[in-house]
Amino acid sequence: MAHYAVAVKPPPAIPSPAATLVLLRDRPGGGVECLLMRRHLKSKFAAGDFVFPGGKIEADDNPDDAVRWCHGLDVKDASRRLDLEGAPRTALGFWIGAIRETFEEAGLLLAVGADGGAVDVAAARFTEYRRACQTDNRAFWSMIRAERLLLATDRLLYFAHWITPEEQPLRFDTRFFAAPTPAGQQASGDDHEMTDLKWLTPREAVDAQQRGEISLRNPTVKNLLLFDGVVDTTDALDRLRDRPVTTIRPRIVMDGDRRTILMPGDPGYF
Repeated sequence: MAHYAVAVKPPPAIPSPAATLVLLRDRPGGGVECLLMRRHLKSKFAAGDFVFPGGKIEADDNPDDAVRWCHGLDVKDASRRLDLEGAPRTALGFWIGAIRETFEEAGLLLAVGADGGAVDVAAARFTEYRRACQTDNRAFWSMIRAERLLLATDRLLYFAHWITPEEQPLRFDTRFFAAPTPAGQQASGDDHEMTDLKWLTPREAVDAQQRGEISLRNPTVKNLLLFDGVVDTTDALDRLRDRPVTTIRPRIVMDGDRRTILMPGDPGYF
């Protein structure tokens, strides 16, 4: 009797926790601009795409004394907002990771001095701190403690939750935050993960994608459009404040060479 091997579909990859930060600044004459950075062409994920600063949450993002260095963040409220009441320390790590990744990738540091004053990230030592952070995440906390900084976690507003489709081999469970760009700081790429940056209004970004000038991922487009038509940064954040967050996990359906992205609620979504 002939025996036939039955192909067994491997289980979906487990998504890694990640955080991303939409940085907003007012445009003269009205409206807001968002910071978009182009991922290196050799990146394993989203190569060449323009994205918001962000990345994986690392164990080093959440040392035992992390909450001591977070300004104005109620940990219970943070865990409630992320629907992680049973894991408040895990919830805190998303806020911290968003700030750390933004410093590494964009050179912008959402933090204040021990006296509540602004941080001069243009100082040479912060350039060295940034380089060290790009090599070892633990260097971020060495900087925070040495400079006695408080992370401006109170400025981050959580507003969206996306999970990479099960059909993708590399997946992320990503929390999206928004915050005003720190006053007096200038964004810059790191020539490692991020090779270019643009400040664009949401409509400019989407139109540029449609013209083929830049590449944007589906979650980036959907979240950019939440800010379309806002008057200024205050208006943008007010629209998102206390916004109910529903987890969004798209599906990818292939019909021959045709690739279709299905969103929850679309016909055929499963």
